[in-house]
Amino acid sequence: MNNQDIQLIEKEEVGSLHFPNEEILQNDDELSMRKLSIDRAIALGNLEHQKVKIYFSDDKGLKLVDTTIWAVTDEAIVLKQNTVVPINRIHKLEI
Repeated sequence: MNNQDIQLIEKEEVGSLHFPNEEILQNDDELSMRKLSIDRAIALGNLEHQKVKIYFSDDKGLKLVDTTIWAVTDEAIVLKQNTVVPINRIHKLEI
């Protein structure tokens, strides 16, 4: 993941993005790390309203949003105003 290719966006912009259905992570270790990061981020978001950097890809490329995760479903993370990012499109989270 090259930092020069990452587009920083506001959480309000996420709702207008298009997400392909394909999984972007390639191995079980990456999938496990993502799950652990999401679980930690939702706990910190609910308890301390701590923001997290979410690196994800839409159909145009790599994006970064810095926000609080409000909820998690089996398929997506939920940000403010019911904005969702599909879990299968998330590269990593930085807490």
